[in-house]
Amino acid sequence: MSTSAQADGITMSGGGVYSLATKGAKDVINNATPMVVHAIESIPVQSFSSVFTLADMGCADGGTSLDMMQTAITEIRQKASAIPVSIIYTDQPRNDFNALVKNIHGLGPFKSYLPQFTNLFPLFSGTSFYRKILPSNSLHLGFSATAMHWLSGKPGDISNHVHMIGARGEELQLYRARAREDWRQILLHRAEELVSGGKLVLVNFCIDENGRYLGNTGGVNMFNTFNEIWLEFVEQGRVTREEYAGMTLPQYYNTVEEFSMPLTDSADPVHQAGLRLDHLETQVVPCPFASDFKNHGNAEKFAQEYIPTIRTWNESTYFSALSPQRGLEERQAIMEDYYSAYKSRVLENPEGHGMDYVHAYLTISKI
Repeated sequence: MSTSAQADGITMSGGGVYSLATKGAKDVINNATPMVVHAIESIPVQSFSSVFTLADMGCADGGTSLDMMQTAITEIRQKASAIPVSIIYTDQPRNDFNALVKNIHGLGPFKSYLPQFTNLFPLFSGTSFYRKILPSNSLHLGFSATAMHWLSGKPGDISNHVHMIGARGEELQLYRARAREDWRQILLHRAEELVSGGKLVLVNFCIDENGRYLGNTGGVNMFNTFNEIWLEFVEQGRVTREEYAGMTLPQYYNTVEEFSMPLTDSADPVHQAGLRLDHLETQVVPCPFASDFKNHGNAEKFAQEYIPTIRTWNESTYFSALSPQRGLEERQAIMEDYYSAYKSRVLENPEGHGMDYVHAYLTISKI
């Protein structure tokens, strides 16, 4: 989800693996579905044009939002039965669009909603949400889930951690400033695209009111574990300090206040562009694999399910940080050893491991 050369290598796992491995991401979208329905209900009919346009921004392979889309289209049809519906699936250019097209058309491992409707037009865009995706005044409902924490570029390496949650001082300020401008840029583009009365439903990773964030809700801190293992590899001479520095994930988790500010401050360009915050709440969605482990108690099964969901979104960053002078096979071996080390930690002490999702759920209107 980036236009910056620094973050161009960021991709989710391809071939449909992302949606198969990230059951929790689908649970997050399912939780947002009532908000999507309410948003459609509240869009004034007079805002409808000759076609209703719905966008899924940062869609990856599209599998996690299939059920939500079916519900959304059903709601649109109830409100305007004859209107054509255009669904724009958009992600950054390196996304696996082959898997996306297959999933939407029912050629992958998921059941498609397309056969249930007529006058429905799925379209696919390789334009990031950091740019304008659609013509002005053409978007009725914009949706995005678990995507906008990826920054437009890496503002710098973090010296002692692989994620901003471990940053301090000036390093943290650099990430905070980039995230603030990125969030503003995303919203300003959507303000141009939305029709008057149009809605955004955005579900983003956050640091909630209790200081919780992804993988840090009371058990083993997931990001600290990532960092500890890489530091062990540095100490063992498996990777260099320079490679470790390059493993900083180009992400930032906004607080509730940081999400709200441009939408509620009358002096901010976003507010002046006509966007208003209708609703914001935070939710914690339990890691499905950790929840299942509480029932089956099989540590091996838990590790086999949990580790792949981590790999889907951080492997490309870590792999890209390894020096190409090592050769492909050596880099691949380091990555396998890294995830094996993580798996060993889970097997040794599975209690507390997991990736609970902590999100801010926002509904935004254009006046």
